[in-house]
Amino acid sequence: MILYSAPLSLFARKVEIAMAEKALKFERVMVPFSQTRGYAPKHPAVLAANPKGQVPVLVDGDLTLYDSTVITEYLEDAYPLPPLLPDDPVVRAQCRLLELEADEILLSPVRKLMHRSELPSPDAAARQQQEVEATEAEKLIAQNYGMLELKLASREFLCSAFTVADIATFMVVHYGLRPGAPSLSGHRNLLSWHQRLSRRPSFTNAIWEIDEADKLLSHPVTRR
Repeated sequence: MILYSAPLSLFARKVEIAMAEKALKFERVMVPFSQTRGYAPKHPAVLAANPKGQVPVLVDGDLTLYDSTVITEYLEDAYPLPPLLPDDPVVRAQCRLLELEADEILLSPVRKLMHRSELPSPDAAARQQQEVEATEAEKLIAQNYGMLELKLASREFLCSAFTVADIATFMVVHYGLRPGAPSLSGHRNLLSWHQRLSRRPSFTNAIWEIDEADKLLSHPVTRR
């Protein structure tokens, strides 16, 4: 297997963690990335596989896939042990919904903070507007923390066991903390869950690599 990834791609890291949890051996190809040029030049294999030209892209024999959710669902079908989705169809559907919420709902306000790790705009008015939007986004992120806090009140993981919902949600929460999202300190259950996952080897390695990539590729974020 070959996985096309990128040092600061949330969705590629999501797939990497899933593959590590399943102890799958694969060759990782890191595509070029910089804060000034983005993904340029785009890798020809990624362009050929994905109409969006984005990572992750997985090649497994004659099969080529893109989109982190499609890839993780394929891995679950092709390499079912250890499972990353519950057996019960109702719980399985609920778990998939939580993954979707992480990717498409929880991530939305986090995107409003990501300019902080990029080179500042030379336009002072634009920078001010970005921070106005970021401040509003932080309020929504705090609300999302409260929702996750309630979901984790009586359970160790978001579903009946550790699943892709935990991977996807962790990545969004962790990526928000990088550019200055609210602290988790006021949410005991969420903080404990984040710390517990951070100690899993698959997460520990991804976190370390993200930190190292930030040092090389990201504009330093001023912690407030």
